[in-house]
Amino acid sequence: MRTVLLVEDEVKIVQLARDYLERGGFEVLAASNGETALATFRAHRPDLAVLDLGLPDMDGLDVLRALRRESNTPVIILTARGDESDRLVGLELGADDYMVKPFSPKELVARVRAVLRRTEGYAEAGAAVIHAGELTLDVPRMRLTIDGQGIELTATEFQLLAALARQPGRIFTRAQLLEAVHGVAFESYERAIDTHIKNLRRKIEADPREPRHILTVYGVGYRLAEA
Repeated sequence: MRTVLLVEDEVKIVQLARDYLERGGFEVLAASNGETALATFRAHRPDLAVLDLGLPDMDGLDVLRALRRESNTPVIILTARGDESDRLVGLELGADDYMVKPFSPKELVARVRAVLRRTEGYAEAGAAVIHAGELTLDVPRMRLTIDGQGIELTATEFQLLAALARQPGRIFTRAQLLEAVHGVAFESYERAIDTHIKNLRRKIEADPREPRHILTVYGVGYRLAEA
C-alpha cells in the first residue's frame, strides 16, 4: 500500500481528501502545519506528499524547499493560490503537479495515481541505462551522473531529461515533452516545461545562460545536443 502525506490545516478538506484517498487504496498520513509535516515525512518517508501552501506556521513553499533538500519524493501542491506565478514558483522549486482549490477529490486521487505511476513505471520502460555524451542516466534508479559526478534531480526532471536523452538531436515541442512526462498534453501547463528546463539547466550546465546540453529551438521547443 502506497503512503500519501497530506499537509493541510483545514479539517474538512483533510477529512474529504483522506476519505477519497483511502477508498482509492492509499494509506494517508496527515499534518496540519509545516513543522509536523517535516517531522512526519522524516519519520515515515511517504511515497508522495500533497502540500497546501497556506499553512499556519510557515509558508508551504518553505516546506517544499526543505523536502527538496532531503529527497526527490513526488509532491503535488494543493492550494487556493491560483495565479500562474505561484504555480510556476512551486514547479520551479520542484513540485510535480499543482491543483487549485476548490478541487475535485476524485481528480486528486487520479493525479496522485498518475504521478506515482509515471514515477514508478518509468523505471521499467526502455533502456536501463542511457548514455548521451557526458550524461549517464540510470533509469531504474532514476540517477544522473555527468562525467561520474552524481546530480540530484526530481522525478519529473529526470523523466524530462530522459525523454530528451533517448533521442539526442530530436526537437521536442513543449506539448510532446508534457506528454512524455505526464502521459497527456495539457496546454495550460506548457509553460511548466520551461520551468523544469530552467531547473535542469541550473543543475547540469556549467553556465545555464549558455547551455551546452539542453538547447532551445526558438519558436518550437527543446533538444538535447548530440555528442
